[in-house]
Formats: sequence, C-alpha cells, structure tokens
Amino acid sequence: MNRACLTFLACLSALPLHAADFQPKTLALGSAAPDFSLPGVDGRTYALKDFAEAKILVVVFTCNHCPTAQYYEERIKQLANDYKSKGVAVVAIMPNDPNSVRLDELGWTDLSDSFPEMKIRAHDRQFDFPYLYDGDTEAVARAYGPVATPHAFVFDAARKLRCVGAIDDSERVQHMTKSYVRDAIDALLAGREPPVTKTKVVGCSVKWAGKAESVKAYMDKLAAEPVSVTPADADALKELRKNSSGKFRLVNFWATWCAPCVAEFHEFVTINRMYRHRDFELVTVSLNRPDEEKNVLAFLKQQQASCRNLIFASADREKLINAFNPDWEGPVPYTVLISPEGKIVYRETGSIDPLAVKRALVQALNERKPW
Repeated sequence: MNRACLTFLACLSALPLHAADFQPKTLALGSAAPDFSLPGVDGRTYALKDFAEAKILVVVFTCNHCPTAQYYEERIKQLANDYKSKGVAVVAIMPNDPNSVRLDELGWTDLSDSFPEMKIRAHDRQFDFPYLYDGDTEAVARAYGPVATPHAFVFDAARKLRCVGAIDDSERVQHMTKSYVRDAIDALLAGREPPVTKTKVVGCSVKWAGKAESVKAYMDKLAAEPVSVTPADADALKELRKNSSGKFRLVNFWATWCAPCVAEFHEFVTINRMYRHRDFELVTVSLNRPDEEKNVLAFLKQQQASCRNLIFASADREKLINAFNPDWEGPVPYTVLISPEGKIVYRETGSIDPLAVKRALVQALNERKPW
C-alpha cells in the first residue's frame, strides 16, 4: 500500500463517521489488491505478501454473527480445501466494528464479532484458512469496500481483481445453481476470463464504526422498559413447565439471597435481549418469600429485567417446586430451556455457562428455520 493510500486511510479512520451515511466504494474490477497487515485467530499477523506464491487469492469478508455468513462457513472451508493443491489461497477477514452491533442483531448467533469470539468460532468450526480481524480500524475493509457478509474478491496471479460479489447464488446450498467464485477460479487457472465477474451481494450489512450513539440509544430504550413481578402459585408453575406459549422458554429460578444467582443474572437479561424477537421468551422465578417481593422488584429493576418475572406466591416452597418439577430438589440457581412441545432441551443446576446456553438455544431455534 503506497504512502498516499496509508495517509488517506489514517485520516479517514480518525473522522467521526456516521455509519448510516458511510459506505466505501467497492473495489473496481482490474484494481490491485490493497495491502493489509491483520491479526489472525491463530496468533499470526498476515499481510498480502504472505500469499505471494498463490496463483489465485480469494479474500472473503465474513463474520460470526450474520446468519448468511454462517450458511457459508462450510463452503468456505471446502473451497480452501478443494483448491489448496492448485495454488489457490483463501483468506477471510472480519470487517465489522463489534461496538456497532446491537444485541438484537445477534439473535441468530451464539457469538458476536469480537476478536476473542472469532477465535472461539474458528476453533469450534475448525476453520482451516486464515481468519483475520479488522474490527478496530476497519481500514482494510474500507480499502476493499465490502457491502455485506459474505462478500468475495477473487484476484489473479498479478493480484488484479477479476471477480467480485457473492460466493454463489443461494445461501441455502440445496438451492444453489451457480458458483461464481469456483467458476472464476477454474477459469483463471485455465487462462480464461471468469464467466461472471460481478454480482450483487445478499447478507448482513457491514457494521461500520460510527453506530455507537445508535447502539447507546437502543440500550437506553431497553433500560426504560417497564419491569414487574407477579406471584406464581402451583397452577402457574405447572403451566410454566407445560409451556403452551409456542416459543422456546428459558426459565431461571433464582433468589436475592443466592450469590451465584445475583452474579449471573445479567447474563439472562442479555440472552433475552438477543433472542426475544425470535420464538423465544425468558421467564425468571424468584424463590424469595412473598413478603420479600419489594426487594425482588428492586433488584429486577436494577437489572433492567423487562422479561416476564415471577415470585413464589407462598412460603410453601416444596409444593411450588414440585408443581414445576418433582425431580428438582430445590437448589438455585436452576435453569431449564423448554421447547414449544414441553420438552426440556437444556438443564443446569448451579451457575450457567452463558455460551452453552446460547448454543443450546441457537441450535434449537435454527433447527426450525429453513435450510
């Protein structure tokens, strides 16, 4: 990257950009590949020169949280494997500013787009290609100009852009009829012009820096939502366990006198904010005695728990515990995820692993979405 370009990017990154008004121009066909120096999830720092020996370089801008990007994870892995022996290098770059992603935009994922979470995703999904982080400055993403995730750029041996756009024509692999990137690679390896050089891109928009105020406004709106608590008798707890809501129901039993319950309660608030726009609801149930309702409500308001909140309606805890689940001995915290059919798909006695809960929930929700 020349000095003028570096100076421009440095100045651009210092500007107070408003994301809604900012979208860099996508790199034009025939342009040289912009240089980069970015950290990878494997602990290495990668630059354009590290791929100098590759006959073809494929740069894919993708991320953790976007459901469309998730559809393509296995296809990117397969692409890297299928063409590695032919001298083709595949590198993925995460372009999003993690601070510009709202919680409700994480409703289809267990992980956001922070660098530590990228490492978790790469390990869990066994990525065998470099996965690089550009979220701090987005300077590389601005130079390439992806509009959505995933967005692919195919460069020839001279590192001139020869194909840009979608990886193929459908995020659902069973409906795919055209493989733009593979066709471009095959053509370039054979010395031919790619049959398709530019396509539109369908996916989640790149989250450019500048949305911090928007995110704050969203969080302020959530904080202003009303919080209440309702006494629950045995019949209410039986109905809670039955789950006739038509949604996946996460139920957390807790108490203000339970230190682990109090310490982890904010995790449930976050989970609710991430997934409540899908077929999901959070219900918290306090084991505090009825005369402690005022203290329970004060804690719930402090936590901004605008979900459905219950408190045991009597001091006969054994009767109420048995109404929900006779096999539960009564210790808290106690958490269960119940399917719309009333089946328990996740259960934890004691403190939760928030990532494990999110994974169980996302898996359960996604098993019901079209593939």
